[in-house]
Amino acid sequence: MKQSICLALLVSLPISAVLAANHDKPLKLTTQKISAEPAHLTTRLQWTKYPHPVYKIADLQDRDRVAIIRVYANEEGKITKAEVKETTGLGNLDQKLVDAVLAARIKPYKKNGIALSTIGYQTFTLKVDEAEDDLSQKNKCTYHFDSKNWLKQHADKSVPFTYVNQPELNIDKDELKYADRTVKFKFKVDKNGEIKHVKLTKRSGINEIDQKVVTAVEQSQVGVKRTYKTLWIYKKSTLSDQITFKINECN
Repeated sequence: MKQSICLALLVSLPISAVLAANHDKPLKLTTQKISAEPAHLTTRLQWTKYPHPVYKIADLQDRDRVAIIRVYANEEGKITKAEVKETTGLGNLDQKLVDAVLAARIKPYKKNGIALSTIGYQTFTLKVDEAEDDLSQKNKCTYHFDSKNWLKQHADKSVPFTYVNQPELNIDKDELKYADRTVKFKFKVDKNGEIKHVKLTKRSGINEIDQKVVTAVEQSQVGVKRTYKTLWIYKKSTLSDQITFKINECN
């Protein structure tokens, strides 16, 4: 029995010594480098996604406006806060600027390889002639009834018939869907110049355009000079014309 106890004590001695030795060594902890640098201040923000406020003439109340927005961004360039430094004088317009800035993003500023948060300022000049509705109106383009026969008639050239008035037609450029369109048609005329029937002989490829041309012709009236070559027109006859809408020739 005594031998067993002594053996146990001998076996336990190295383990106790090891534990005691480890306890005497200082504990090593992993450390994380944290930047204590203050935010980078600048008046020249580098935008990777520029703020584009959308506004109308009514938002400006008919005059140009200027504002300065203070911008706060984190180390990743994400805008975390935006506030008005100098107002446009219109609260709703200021909010449009703030919303636009919050949806934007900047290039993170780095110092010694470490990205820093940023505080900067952005000036906005909002002009009446750059308002959304004003630009839309400037870019708007409308085609009218400038048919082959009408253009010759308007230029005082010889034509087989004349329109009493230019047929009323308005087609927006967007309706052409980025391609030239041609419509050819023929119609019947009675002895009074009344148009009774319009038939398309070549379609534009856009039903809305075709229908607008047909309606314009149906609601118009033609007249023909009394000459030996055109006496037949006063009987029920068929005439033809065509109109081309060119994408790069819109007025």
